[in-house]
Amino acid sequence: MKAVLCKRFGPPESLVLEELPSPRAGAGEAVVSVRAASLNFPDVLMIQNKYQFTPPLPFSPGSEMAGVVKEVGAGVHGFKPGDRVLAVTTYGAFAEEVKVDAARLVPIPAGMDFNSAAAFLLTYGTSDHALRDRGQLRAGETLLVLGAAGGVGLAAVEIGKALGARVIACASSADKLEVCRQHGADEGINYTTENMREKIKGLTGGKGVDVVYDPVGGAYTEPALRSTGWRGRLLVIGFTAGEIPKIPLNLPLLKGSSVVGVYWGEFARREPKAFAASIGQLGAWYREGKLKPHVSQTFALEQAVEALKLMAARKAKGKIVLTVGA
Repeated sequence: MKAVLCKRFGPPESLVLEELPSPRAGAGEAVVSVRAASLNFPDVLMIQNKYQFTPPLPFSPGSEMAGVVKEVGAGVHGFKPGDRVLAVTTYGAFAEEVKVDAARLVPIPAGMDFNSAAAFLLTYGTSDHALRDRGQLRAGETLLVLGAAGGVGLAAVEIGKALGARVIACASSADKLEVCRQHGADEGINYTTENMREKIKGLTGGKGVDVVYDPVGGAYTEPALRSTGWRGRLLVIGFTAGEIPKIPLNLPLLKGSSVVGVYWGEFARREPKAFAASIGQLGAWYREGKLKPHVSQTFALEQAVEALKLMAARKAKGKIVLTVGA
């Protein structure tokens, strides 16, 4: 089987496509024939040794995929060859076949295609855990989403609306903001041409926002925190800007606000019952038409380098997907 490999740390151009032996399922494991694998910004960081977790070399990047079960190992119940499944794999998804812990498998909802399935679990799972669990977002509150046109950002926009919040989307271009509006955003701020703090002040009548969803970090975090109201919550999702911000701690003190970390992967591992409940809620919202994964571009597995370069340049809207296999 073919796999995209990182054999030395570096930019996307350093990746290679090679033939590898097909994996075999051990006890508690399954082998999945991959049909689609989506890109996430941590994939770009991981191949450069800039992510908080780095697998040993060589490895195949890719943390999210959908496909068909090819083989199950001893002790696996609930899944059989031929089942349509999706999974978050941490790494290894940019390949024609992937061996995964069967506990990570999730059945693909009826009516969902492989591309949408590959773009679903990590982005919507992260945003649901962030907004409902960590942020305690309630109907009638105002949610500010940074990087709103990206994968997790658009998911946050849709989940915010599903929860009954007013959603203000922030993005770097007019066309990205239009995508956000198509997915339910009530207001938009172009933070390359507008003063974010002044615009938020105007949109909220000076009250500030209740929750900030921040997958960007860098220079955007502090002004977003300053734009929260009393008892506001800043959700720390990630740092796609490439810089971990330093925040003056007098800001949360003066506003009675909270800075809350969101680590969805560890949540899924440590709290399996809560994770299952979250997946159940996401499935219900999908069936109701409230969640619509936005796959903006697809590439063949052989074009993984080109796809990752697009992601690294922060030009993606929604999700980029590699199509694999039959």
